Amino acid sequence: MTYIFFVIFLYIFFGFLLYLFQRRIIFNKCNKPQPPENYGLKNIREVKIETEDNISLLAWFFKGQLDKPILVYFHGNSFDIGERAYRIKRYNDAGFSTLIVGWRGYSGNQGIPTEKNLYLDGRATIEWILKNTKFNTEDIINYGESLGSGVAVDLNLKYNFLCTVLEAPFTSISDIAKKRYKIYPTKLLVKDKFDNLSKIDKIKSPLLIISGTKDEVVPHFHSKLLFNKANNPKKSLFIDEAMHNNLYDFRIEKTIINFSLKIWKLI
Repeated sequence: MTYIFFVIFLYIFFGFLLYLFQRRIIFNKCNKPQPPENYGLKNIREVKIETEDNISLLAWFFKGQLDKPILVYFHGNSFDIGERAYRIKRYNDAGFSTLIVGWRGYSGNQGIPTEKNLYLDGRATIEWILKNTKFNTEDIINYGESLGSGVAVDLNLKYNFLCTVLEAPFTSISDIAKKRYKIYPTKLLVKDKFDNLSKIDKIKSPLLIISGTKDEVVPHFHSKLLFNKANNPKKSLFIDEAMHNNLYDFRIEKTIINFSLKIWKLI
């Protein structure tokens, strides 16, 4: 009987710790990046994006060719924007304008990352483009990588983009947690759900979902579920052998560029 009570105590105790520290687990914050030129980026303008709750976000803006769209990059967890510079450079080299923004709590920014707060960051980023450039929402490639896919999907509830690109997306944080902590009722305990699956069929703009079949962080079947539920027009790029963070080793930017330019020319 004592053993049973001890097991129950451990279950409740560790469950309480997971609940208490879940945002430290979900949001792996990072420090300020080096200057853009240290990553091989040229003609980059460092800007500050102000959110409606007065958080200042570090962002890098590149003005490309006038006859090309702008790619807005919402990065994944654990990275500062400098660590995604090699990706942005490929679109810059193709003549695309780009804007990559660091979440609050990331890239040296102040603030606390939560689902609600990251949605504020995403909306502030889009509004910055509309107010400070000549681009409209129909000129924007709305790009969400992993954690950023939660924001990219949610933004579609308010804006109609040229297209939306989701790299290694998840159905929801609750589903990710369920896989890792099977003995706990994660749907009830997770605060920041980022429920992409419930929103994916509300996306009106063309959608491209990219995933590696050997993704070790977000199981590949999440992308398949999202793709199957999404409305047309849609396209998928599922890469055998690719994992969570090495998709650019397979030159996925070529598909993204061709996908977006094909839509761009139809407008």
